Amino acid sequence: MATEIIYMVKDWFEWHDLYKNEPKLQQRLQIVQEYISYSLNLPEPGLIRVVSVCAGDGRDLLGTLSNHPRAKDVYARLVELNPHLVERGQQTIESLGLTKQIEFINGDATLSSNYLGAVPADIVIVCGVFGNLADEAELNRLLANLSFLSKQGAFVIWTRGHSNGIPHSETVRKFFREYGFEEVNFKLTATGDMGVGIHRYLGESLAAPKEQQFFAFTGVPSKAR
Repeated sequence: MATEIIYMVKDWFEWHDLYKNEPKLQQRLQIVQEYISYSLNLPEPGLIRVVSVCAGDGRDLLGTLSNHPRAKDVYARLVELNPHLVERGQQTIESLGLTKQIEFINGDATLSSNYLGAVPADIVIVCGVFGNLADEAELNRLLANLSFLSKQGAFVIWTRGHSNGIPHSETVRKFFREYGFEEVNFKLTATGDMGVGIHRYLGESLAAPKEQQFFAFTGVPSKAR
């Protein structure tokens, strides 16, 4: 039975350092990057728009672009509240020579205003978010609002940890179907306690509202899952 691991970290910058030695995070990242690469391979030649919600230091997208043949086609906006993570991400963007294509916003990823001009996107990354919502009602609110971020046919890549033997990712998969998304693939990490999914949006693209809160992020780093 999988059990929730409580990480004794103080902030999200410190939490991201757990990628150095935490197997389930390393395995999660590998699957996420696999799905991002898959999503980049499918569009016709031309611009590919990407948005990342609660992007951290952007290692999932930026790590994929570091050796992907379509990196120069990507125009992305990453939104993250922690300034230290944004700074680290910006340094990576500079090292990749993608400063004219990748925009890193130091702001609140829950607010629609931080996505204006960047959506609807071809790829939407919402990793490390669903486990930091208060309840299923809040999950439903976010899933409903993904229609503002996603163009018709867009890929949405997401993660959800399991805790105390509860397969929370199965709830996420069920709700995605109810909001007009088709599952493309789903995998569990080898540790068995982290689900990674990729869905495709089948609904119509909707104009993003200028001022709206898409969801409330209530998690704390020491209990992240």
